[in-house]
Amino acid sequence: MRYTILIQWSDEDNCFVVFLPEFTNVMQPCTYGNNYLEAIQNAQEVIELLVETAIKNGEPLPQRQKFQTVPVLQAA
Repeated sequence: MRYTILIQWSDEDNCFVVFLPEFTNVMQPCTYGNNYLEAIQNAQEVIELLVETAIKNGEPLPQRQKFQTVPVLQAA
């Protein structure tokens, strides 16, 4: 799956929380992990479920965000 996964440490929750920005129709953060690897694995599972559900319900999949580079400014 080529969707964006944002993982951020949450002091409040004492875990890594996961955001899936392309999936605007789900509560964010949408999963978590006690460590970084667990957060990634849980994110992948959630993405798979969201995609399967959308396909099953005949709903369109979210558009994937494209990586864009920011031009570097040259010092004068």
